[in-house]
Amino acid sequence: MEKEVRVRFAPSPTGPFHIGGARSALFNWLYARKMGGKLILRIEDTDLERSSKESEENIKAALKWLGIMWDEGIDVGGPYGPYKQTERLDLYRKYTDQLLADGKAYYCYCTDEELEAERQELMAHSQMPRYMGKCRHLTQEQIEAYQKEGRKPTVRFRVPAGEQIVVHDLVRGDVVFESDGIGDFVIVKSDGIPTYNYAVVIDDALMQITHVIRAEEHLSNTPRQCLLYDALGFEKPVFGHISLILGKDRSKMSKRHGATAVEQYKKLGYTSAGLVNFLALLGWSPNSEQEIFTTEELINAFSMDHVAKNPAVFDLDKLNWINQQYVRKLSDEDFFALAIPHLQAAGFMAAEETEERVAWLKKVVLTSRAHVSYGAQIAEFVAMYFTDEFTFENKEAEAVLCEETVPQVMKMLEEELEKLEVLDALTVKAVFKRVQKALKLNGKQVFMPIRIALTGNQHGPELAEMIPLFGLERTFKRINASLKKAGVSIE
Repeated sequence: MEKEVRVRFAPSPTGPFHIGGARSALFNWLYARKMGGKLILRIEDTDLERSSKESEENIKAALKWLGIMWDEGIDVGGPYGPYKQTERLDLYRKYTDQLLADGKAYYCYCTDEELEAERQELMAHSQMPRYMGKCRHLTQEQIEAYQKEGRKPTVRFRVPAGEQIVVHDLVRGDVVFESDGIGDFVIVKSDGIPTYNYAVVIDDALMQITHVIRAEEHLSNTPRQCLLYDALGFEKPVFGHISLILGKDRSKMSKRHGATAVEQYKKLGYTSAGLVNFLALLGWSPNSEQEIFTTEELINAFSMDHVAKNPAVFDLDKLNWINQQYVRKLSDEDFFALAIPHLQAAGFMAAEETEERVAWLKKVVLTSRAHVSYGAQIAEFVAMYFTDEFTFENKEAEAVLCEETVPQVMKMLEEELEKLEVLDALTVKAVFKRVQKALKLNGKQVFMPIRIALTGNQHGPELAEMIPLFGLERTFKRINASLKKAGVSIE
């Protein structure tokens, strides 16, 4: 009988939840769902100075927003808890005692200054910095002398000499490391807290993790972890190291490439489905040309065989295009809900509004749907509806109003609009046709000056939608103000 697939996502709660962490969590979740397995959420909080409850809550909230729900772990519970490393210290101590008793680990009394001096010496001779084993064979007298000085020891793992460590990686194939290049490494710090490489091995083994899917930057940790698996008599999981995420300029992803935290994308008004779709394609390619996926389609298509070794490029334009596909599919109500926080932030909408005003706001917001990629762009797109102060976008736009047919167009437009009993997109379109036909002008000669007079811009939403939203009074006020600025009279 095949083992149940058990994967884990084990973030450190030391800051806002990064987009790279979200991608790792997503790949683990997709793999677990594809294989009918379980995702475990474990918090690695042994960095006592930097870890915070706020960061832990941020991670959980971001995962839930993305729809990445865990089957076992913090908040959920399960048979292999606790699921927070600081609550597992007694467990680690038991295995440390075992390694010390077996001679596979030893106490190290070297100070930071001594270790730094050794590091500098090795580098001066063009050698790889590593611990050279000064405390490997201390006598009892030496130990007592160090203890009298008040030195607090770390515990180091005794790395076997002359061994090849082969990591069988789902993404990279076999990766070979030499044990002689590693040096005895610390597994327990002087304050009794285990290091990452040590705690992660014990946790993964005791939680029955079958596959460790994580970022490529952890590959260099893997030989140390393999040595610990062997020393503790644990079965190794299958490893899969997914590529780094780079910016479009091929440098490491940073704030200059766009937002780096998941909560920032949520605040900007991206859809969770759009962000998940984009993250799935960062380093994984489906076996088809398809780019837009439902969650079920992603699960069915996902395979570690199609995860790339090469770095993934975070292309903000691609994210915006993908998210736009999801924005366009939103219902009118959901699209308006997406807009509300951004309208409020811009001062276009109060916390309490009349029904009439809300109905008007909805119509205004819906004019932006085909043009925006995420929520924050909506307020920018509809800003013209909330002020009658505007300028021409350039001299070229202003010059359009000086064409000789413009006074006739504007005069007839006002006359025809005033005759309307119902002001809506259909009746306004009919007015445009009448003006065009009566004055024997082409579409551009009618639409372009009206658009520029109304908005100052040469491009924008449908004119026939805009005029009913402005209403006749504001429409005439805006047009007349623009004509006056351009020195055009329609009398």
